[in-house]
Amino acid sequence: MVYPHQTDQGNDSVRLRPTQLADLDYVLKAENAPENAVYIRQWSRDRHQEVIDDADEAHFILDAGGQPVGYVILQDLLNPDQSVMLRRLVITEKGKGYGQQALALIFQQVFERHGAHRLWLDVKRDNDRAKYLYSKVGFVYEGCLRESLKTATGFDSMEIMSILQREYRQRQQP
Repeated sequence: MVYPHQTDQGNDSVRLRPTQLADLDYVLKAENAPENAVYIRQWSRDRHQEVIDDADEAHFILDAGGQPVGYVILQDLLNPDQSVMLRRLVITEKGKGYGQQALALIFQQVFERHGAHRLWLDVKRDNDRAKYLYSKVGFVYEGCLRESLKTATGFDSMEIMSILQREYRQRQQP
């Protein structure tokens, strides 16, 4: 099933579709690619399958022109506080606007379909490309989790960003 909320930009419009088990080779390759691996933890095939099977999480493939261009993981869809986490957004075809299109679809999914009050994420402090994109589409910086992520070379700090449903709706008005 492809979700009806799609951006409309010709043949390269991004669609959001549920990840299938057959997609996991692509997902694992995407997260292990050097340009992505530095910013996200690598998961096992089994961990990705758990997300696919969990009602509180959602795993999506971003598709453009019939080809995968990334994937998305949402977490806490059943959170009683209506605060959903954007756990992962991985784009494999960078520089083509797919990230911004993907976020528009994620907003529709979270705020329209699930009725969430808040969408939040954490992003590595040195991931300037991602932070720029998140700010551009309306995410607001909330704070820093100092040296909260242990890596092979030490500790990294994570920045917390969020967007509220009312902020999303205000951005939708002409």
